[in-house]
Amino acid sequence: MHIYSYLRYLSIVFFAFITACSTMPTDSLRINTSHSAQGKNSRVRHIVLHYTVADTPKSLKILTEKNVSSHYLITDESPPTVYQLVDESERAWHAGVSQWFDHTDLNTSSIGIEIVNAGRQNDGRWDSFSQEQIEVLLLLLEDIIQRHPVAPANIVGHSDIAPQRKLDPGPKFPWKTLAEHGYGRWYDERLAGAYTARFTQKELPSVASIQNWLQQAGYTVPQHGKLDDETKNVIAAFQMHYRPARYDGEIDAQTAGILKALISPKSSASVSP
Repeated sequence: MHIYSYLRYLSIVFFAFITACSTMPTDSLRINTSHSAQGKNSRVRHIVLHYTVADTPKSLKILTEKNVSSHYLITDESPPTVYQLVDESERAWHAGVSQWFDHTDLNTSSIGIEIVNAGRQNDGRWDSFSQEQIEVLLLLLEDIIQRHPVAPANIVGHSDIAPQRKLDPGPKFPWKTLAEHGYGRWYDERLAGAYTARFTQKELPSVASIQNWLQQAGYTVPQHGKLDDETKNVIAAFQMHYRPARYDGEIDAQTAGILKALISPKSSASVSP
C-alpha cells in the first residue's frame, strides 16, 4: 500500500474510533464509590410544620396533583398513616416565599410536614390535633433528626417563616409538648415570669425593642419602631407559637416577657426585681 493511502487509512480508522467514543451510551459510565469524603453534612437546616385545611383524601390529592407538595403527610386516621410524598433529597413545594433568621427560600433547606387538620373554622374556633397525630409526629421527627441534625430553633411553623400570609399550624398546635421531647425551642418560664412582672410594674418595652427582639428570635419584621399591621402579624405569629391563649398582635407584658426570655441567657440572675 502506498504510504499516502496507508496514512489516509489510519486517519479514517482514528476518526471512526473517536466518533464511536463520543457517541458511547451513557449507561456505560461507571462511577467508583469506594471512597467517601469526610467534609460534608446534611443540606437540611429546617423542619416546617403545616396543617392541611382539608380531609385526608383531599389533602393527598392536593399534595400529589397540584403545584404544592410536602415531604410527609400525617393523616387524621386512627392510627394515623404517614405518607412520604417527596424524597428527602428533593425539594418539596411547601414553604413558598419565606425567611427564618438569614435563610430565605425555605423550600430549598427544609423538610415539610403536613398534618391533616381543618384549621380555623367559620365560627372562629380552631380544630385540635389528635394525641395520636402528635405521637406519630414525635416519632417522625426523631427519625428525621437522626439523618439531619436540625437545631431546635429551626423546627418552626409556616406562620413563623411567612407571618404576613400564613397561620398554620395555628394556636392549637402543642409546641411546648414538642419542645419537652427535644424537638423545637421553648423559653425559660421562670425567667419569662420575672420579665413579665418587670414590664407590668414599670413600662412596656418600646415597639423598636420588640421588633429587635423578634428579629433576634428569627422572625422577619420591620425595624422602623412603628406598630403597623406587618409588625402586628409577626407578633401574632409569635404569640400563636409561644402564648396561644391570646394572639391579637398587641404588645403586652406577658408577650414581651416571653420574647425577652426566649432570646436571653437562661438565668433568672440576669433579671433585676
